[in-house]
Amino acid sequence: MTDPKETITIENVVASTGIGQELDLGPVAMDLEGVEYDPELFPGAVYRIDDPKAALLLFRSGKIVCTGAKSTDDMRRAVEIVFEKLRDLSIPVEPDGVTVQNIVSSADLGHHLNLNAIAIGLGLENIEYEPEQFPGLVYRIDDPDVVLLLFGSGKIVITGGEQPDDAEQAVGQVRNRLGELGLLT
Repeated sequence: MTDPKETITIENVVASTGIGQELDLGPVAMDLEGVEYDPELFPGAVYRIDDPKAALLLFRSGKIVCTGAKSTDDMRRAVEIVFEKLRDLSIPVEPDGVTVQNIVSSADLGHHLNLNAIAIGLGLENIEYEPEQFPGLVYRIDDPDVVLLLFGSGKIVITGGEQPDDAEQAVGQVRNRLGELGLLT
């Protein structure tokens, strides 16, 4: 049987950075090819790139949010691309570091799960389970500080991580805990 840790896939990396000064988004949107900017709909400009695939949200404050990258390396490459594009427009860029805000990953435990039994076994203080509202069980763990969404199919979504290893630790913990409770059958 496949180790669930081997099934982990990063689905989205969200990170933030800044350029150290305010941006006049109107001219940036006009001069930077592919930027969407409609301040009536969204207060930032959206710059999408294809390689690596990511969207960068540029805000007047000079803050930038990168979303949609499939790895931390892709996220860093996307941020560097937008920095270069801004420099090409003669906009000084003084990066203030890149902070990973959230890594969303998925995995597969390789077993169908009885979510009712898991809700009872894991203890109601750490879970939310309302199948009439949402088909998954929400399980919060403290170390690493992440939230796991468990589905009856055995699929898991891990969110809130700040490092790729957080998903691996979380999957290992949930697999071990469910195994101890006899709920991986």
